[in-house]
Amino acid sequence: MAQTIFFAHANGFPSATYGKLFTGLAPDFQVAHLEQHGHDPRFPVDDNWQGLVDELLAHLGEQDEPVWGVGHSLGGVLHYHAALRRPDLYRGVVMLDSPLLTGMDRMLIRAAKRFGFIDRITPAGRTLGRRERFASLDEARSYFAGKALFRHFDPDCLDAYVQHGLYREGEELRLRFDPVTEIGIYRSVPHTAPGRVKQLKVPLAVVRGEQSRIVLPHHARGVRHVLNGEHLSLPGGHMFPLEHPTLTVDLLKALFMRWQRIQERSA
Repeated sequence: MAQTIFFAHANGFPSATYGKLFTGLAPDFQVAHLEQHGHDPRFPVDDNWQGLVDELLAHLGEQDEPVWGVGHSLGGVLHYHAALRRPDLYRGVVMLDSPLLTGMDRMLIRAAKRFGFIDRITPAGRTLGRRERFASLDEARSYFAGKALFRHFDPDCLDAYVQHGLYREGEELRLRFDPVTEIGIYRSVPHTAPGRVKQLKVPLAVVRGEQSRIVLPHHARGVRHVLNGEHLSLPGGHMFPLEHPTLTVDLLKALFMRWQRIQERSA
């Protein structure tokens, strides 16, 4: 039976946007995921994303065996925090352009929340007032294709976002990922963690987009404290899993094969 990858998406991007990635991982792996993090009223968005981690852990607990946790941006941080709390639910964790925050990073985030400039150091400010209604799929695709964030998307991934990131409301199409929830997630970005990286008991890889302005080289240095920790990179920016899904699939498969051999030798 194929091992399970539990995928967690980036803020604002429903999991179906990553369909090309999931298809590439099958049939070697079974991919599980939530449609959208942060939209279950049982697990509200709160400071330091504790409710979002609880939501993830609740679904991981329903799996038949430990999973490979793979997360993009928001999703990588959720898996990292969840694995610190419940390492027994994991085989390993891969953070796709998700930062391992340093002490200085956490101090800056804490200050930004306290003194009201968190929107300037997260994408929340750019999300405020963003267009969320469209007359047609063609109009929506044209709009997003012209935005810098989407400019280098794989065409299939852009199509998937337009198809699955919108829903019909009357005569219009509207963003499926609630903008208020998206902004709330940015504003509550963690300045604390449930443990230190050196306490992580499963393998960890931080994969950075070579042109990323979100994850900087120092954000991955903490992996040196983890047994079988790895710092890797792929072409592209912060959105590289949707810009280069095939390269991302190849890296994940090679990484899991390598970790699997290490775990079998040490068993």
